[in-house]
Amino acid sequence: MSSRFRVTVRLRAWQRHALEDWGQRQERDYLAVATPGSGKTTFALTCALSHLSHRPHRRVIVVAPTRHLTGQWADAAARLGLQLEPDWSPRSGRLPPDAHGAVVTYQQVATAPTGIARAAPGAFAVCDEIHHAGADRSWGEALATAFADAERRLALSGTPFRSDPTPIPFVCYEDDEAVPDFCYGYAEALADGGVVRPVRFPRVDGHMEWRDGEGTSWEATFAEPLTHQRANQRLRTALSLDGDWLPTVLEAADAKLRAVRHDHPGAAGLVIARDQEHARGIATLLWQRCGRRATVAVSDDPTASQRIADFAGSDQAWLVAVRMVSEGVDIPRLRVGVFATTTTTELFFRQAVGRLVRWTPGLSEQTAWLYVPADPRLAAMADRIAQERRHQLSPRGSQEGGDGDESDAEAALAADRDAKSEDRAQLSLFTALSAVPLGEPADGSASPAPRGGERP
Repeated sequence: MSSRFRVTVRLRAWQRHALEDWGQRQERDYLAVATPGSGKTTFALTCALSHLSHRPHRRVIVVAPTRHLTGQWADAAARLGLQLEPDWSPRSGRLPPDAHGAVVTYQQVATAPTGIARAAPGAFAVCDEIHHAGADRSWGEALATAFADAERRLALSGTPFRSDPTPIPFVCYEDDEAVPDFCYGYAEALADGGVVRPVRFPRVDGHMEWRDGEGTSWEATFAEPLTHQRANQRLRTALSLDGDWLPTVLEAADAKLRAVRHDHPGAAGLVIARDQEHARGIATLLWQRCGRRATVAVSDDPTASQRIADFAGSDQAWLVAVRMVSEGVDIPRLRVGVFATTTTTELFFRQAVGRLVRWTPGLSEQTAWLYVPADPRLAAMADRIAQERRHQLSPRGSQEGGDGDESDAEAALAADRDAKSEDRAQLSLFTALSAVPLGEPADGSASPAPRGGERP
């Protein structure tokens, strides 16, 4: 296929600087870390265009986290004149002759690395959200096999990441921390203006009661220090569909969304749920308590990608998902979120925040809100992002301090890493007894919608 491109790509300042830096490097591998919503896709595709302009017969292969994102990458490429096939099967071993390349998932790479390897010699490879290759050792090995003979390998991530137990191919490490060749953070994006939105984090405390797997009853608020196992049980209790905490937070978030929609009529909300059953239950609560019919997007539904696409182009108010919308999905009208999952890693949390920060041209005020449990681990993560926001948005000379202690934050993160070893058998016997919210969430003071029907 011809690789003569006559397109003009308008780049942001960071994209221009990163493109220049990438072009000057002689190494095969390049890691760009750029905050969600800042335009990593456009940057990577511009690098691909530059590569093909000098090597017109080479191919481009993009690896994305999910099937939904393969279509999103293909659409973005098409707008720049690049034809990338999102439905190509690596098992065929040959790329379509009428396309510049293809988009595949990490799962496809893991199951058919040699098929991709046959198509990849001399190719320009893009690995989007490359930390996914560290999910399992076999995934990293498959990625290394698939692109061993690629001419250039561009890795992307929305946030810095660690090696954990499985080092990721094509990435350099220093003290177990991935070392990016180019980094563009949330604070820098806020300072540049017109790139990302500021995000606020209303936190909701509560009083939770539960019975653990051994039959022992417990009760605690989020303010009380607990072991990591008890903290996980407390969070799971707060998010129970049968308690009062979650419905109250959903009502507060919906009230905020209705207020936002006065000035941004197409604004929408996102709830990130614990699992698929939880997601469907949350959709029921949104209808019963707020009069909202929500779109539910879960991986078991073969129409989930189309549901997300339809939601993105509609004016429907709420989307409920588990992980399908946690990273990469481009829905700029999302302005309000509810973090209703028991996943408490910083990488996942920042990716969730990234769903709300995408800038919409033409709107004067674009603050976003993510409602979170007042769990100390989540509070520490929110504090760090809030400090980045205040550092860039406060008047010069402001001495406003942080909301959290760094040592507490590190302890919370360490506890979260330890929580991965929690006894699953104990969790299966766990019973949530009650969850009652304490106080009003900040920034959630608008009155709830009348029940019984859809509201603006």
